[in-house]
Amino acid sequence: EPPTLTPGVKELVAALHGKGKEVFLVSGGFRLMIEPVAAQLGIPKANIFANTIHFAPGSGDYAGFDDQEFTSRAGGKARAAKHIKALTKAESLVMIGDGATDLEARQPGGADLFVGFAGVAKRDNVLEQADWAVFDFDELTQAL
Repeated sequence: EPPTLTPGVKELVAALHGKGKEVFLVSGGFRLMIEPVAAQLGIPKANIFANTIHFAPGSGDYAGFDDQEFTSRAGGKARAAKHIKALTKAESLVMIGDGATDLEARQPGGADLFVGFAGVAKRDNVLEQADWAVFDFDELTQAL
């Protein structure tokens, strides 16, 4: 069964794609969990920055993670944002997120604008520092 998406996210991504914008998923979670979400949203695997978990051949036991992934270390989302901006040669980069590590991506050379999303979890400290705080994805879609 496909993962449940936050209401409005599919429409937002479709609207961004319709405007010729590339969309990336940057997550401290595991790629294994992020890829099915990306597939539903039409985001290519190459546009996912998340952790890769390794399993032992045969037993399937946990065998570690890829410590070369941006998000495997503190400050990783900020490094991923800088990488994406350099890779795409984008004039501006917007990061949407609900946590402090998402907010960290807004720094010189990284995200130019941070949108605090409170549609799932409301973290006041993040929303207070956001350039724009929204409670649902429809608000972002309508603003495009």
